[in-house]
Amino acid sequence: MANTYLTRTPSSSSNRQTWTWSAWIKLGVLGTDRNLFGAYAHSADNLKINIADTDQVSIRFYNNTEYQLGLNRVFRDTSAWYHLVFAVDTTLASGGDRFKIYVNGVRETSFAAANDPTQNLQMTINEATATQIGRFNTGSYFDGSMSHINFIDGTAYDASYFGSTDATTGEWKINTSPSVTYGTNGFFILKDGNSVTDQSGNSNNFTVGGGTLTKTEDSPSNVFATWNPLIQLTDATLSFSNGNNTVNMGTTSERYVVATMGFSSGKWYWEQKYVSKSDSTFSRVGIESNINNTAPDQSTSGYGYRGQPAQKVNNGTYTSWGNTYTAGDIIGVAVDMDNNKIYFSINGVWQESGDPTSGATGTGSAFTIIDPPSGFYFPKIGKEDADTGVWSFNFGNGFFGTSAVADNSTATASTPGTFNYDVPAGYQPLSTKGLNA
Repeated sequence: MANTYLTRTPSSSSNRQTWTWSAWIKLGVLGTDRNLFGAYAHSADNLKINIADTDQVSIRFYNNTEYQLGLNRVFRDTSAWYHLVFAVDTTLASGGDRFKIYVNGVRETSFAAANDPTQNLQMTINEATATQIGRFNTGSYFDGSMSHINFIDGTAYDASYFGSTDATTGEWKINTSPSVTYGTNGFFILKDGNSVTDQSGNSNNFTVGGGTLTKTEDSPSNVFATWNPLIQLTDATLSFSNGNNTVNMGTTSERYVVATMGFSSGKWYWEQKYVSKSDSTFSRVGIESNINNTAPDQSTSGYGYRGQPAQKVNNGTYTSWGNTYTAGDIIGVAVDMDNNKIYFSINGVWQESGDPTSGATGTGSAFTIIDPPSGFYFPKIGKEDADTGVWSFNFGNGFFGTSAVADNSTATASTPGTFNYDVPAGYQPLSTKGLNA
């Protein structure tokens, strides 16, 4: 995350004509140039697989002439994992087959730019020069998550080696142990969390540069909610980082952001850490059914908890409730949609002696919430004044910013998630496994 990248320099050159790169990625920041994989020998000898500031994916090799294949489609879904495969073989007779791109198992055929490499062209990859993941030369850092990165030296494999289509759901699913021949400089990393130790048997291990490589519970098999940068006020100055789990609220007077997942039933728990603030704050955390409204409390279907002064808020009505919270505090939210109650905690202490397991009694709940008018409630945070504030959120993925949560309290085994404080009995993390439970 942030300026973190992975690097390895091969001890010797190998096949520079034929190779495959496969990875699962989850997007964070949008609209910037982000490098996924490549090598930079010098300005006239470099290759990169990247997502441009237009949010389009491409492979580009430059050797005085630029050869590239760039997709027409844009990649802006921050709620899901994409599987990308780049199969390269410049020995092929057909120029259109020398660069191939697969997305979620399907070979792409619509291109914004296509300049086929010449036959038998030697490329920068597999030279004895630094291979980088998440950076190009000294910039273009990737903000988001990556998992199960495979590189094959000497063979161009299609996507079927790394995934398959679920016969029931039609979903493209990960193959965690692909049957491939890796070749001399091939590798398999990030198979188990944040491990950069090569699992291919080649011992082609990577090192971490520029920052911290964070292990997250978020994976292609269990996707957790993050904040959605596509849903916010048009004049807001919000900025996102750490895979859209950290939000700088900026300085515009009205701004908000909602999560990528919502719910209409069940019991849900998440945490948010108030990282920093200016002298006064009107930040509010809570839920909202109308995702295009203002802060999470300005409509009948919006419920929020305000830190200074300590107030609960619904439909623009402010009532003294709970204690104040400030920078460094962790706010827990428990939503019981089965009994239409919402609870808030500060640093593990449920406010107003709240008991999220009290069911219909709703002991210490902040509100009795109405059924969601739009069909779903979404986690939401808002701010109404010009003061700044930075929040980091944990929907069960196990970290605030780039720091792992302190206590490592876990949710149920059937719906894994990692939190700073104990999860109330019966509550789920907001993830795909949680939603399917």
